Amino acid sequence: MTPKLVHVDHPLVQCKLSLMRKKDTSSADFRQLMAEIGMLLAYEVTRDLPIELRPIETPLMPMNAPFLQGKDMVLVSILRAGNGLLDGFLKLVPTARVGHIGLYRDPRTHVAVEYYFKVPQDIDTRDTVVLDPMLATGHSAVAALDRLKQTKPKSIKFVCLLAAPEGIEYLHEFHPDVPIYTAAIDEKLNDKKYIVPGLGDAGDRLFGTL
Repeated sequence: MTPKLVHVDHPLVQCKLSLMRKKDTSSADFRQLMAEIGMLLAYEVTRDLPIELRPIETPLMPMNAPFLQGKDMVLVSILRAGNGLLDGFLKLVPTARVGHIGLYRDPRTHVAVEYYFKVPQDIDTRDTVVLDPMLATGHSAVAALDRLKQTKPKSIKFVCLLAAPEGIEYLHEFHPDVPIYTAAIDEKLNDKKYIVPGLGDAGDRLFGTL
């Protein structure tokens, strides 16, 4: 299967992302901007959701109107920074069900270690979107997708704010069937495995734990 990468270059997304990159942006503003970008990314990610026609009555006449087909989608947040994007997605898709995957990156090996996993029991009948602001090495994303695929979701998409070329390559090496949606593809990883130019640690900036 050919890997898919969707770069969401909408001007509003890019402008808000630039504000998030600024080192003097407060945590409150950072959270608000991430939620707003999340909502804009959600618009792109849900563009191909299937619809069906159902009869309704307007104040003037009956008609067959389009509605989303099938069960509500599942949003899976990779803790903790994924919750920043989750807020924006839920504003656009408030009926979505929510799952969480807790992962942390071992500071020595940079390998993702799982400490929490909970998703809806019927995820196998639902389209699923995985949320994590930073796709750096790709280890956390691959670990999350490995774990999530054990539940056999109907479909999976991966959404991030920033992606490094190394992370994109690593994710698609192990999960070529999972499309990546991102607001920016940055230059590279530095020697500490942070995305550059990047925006720093998304979780720390989101929650003010610098």
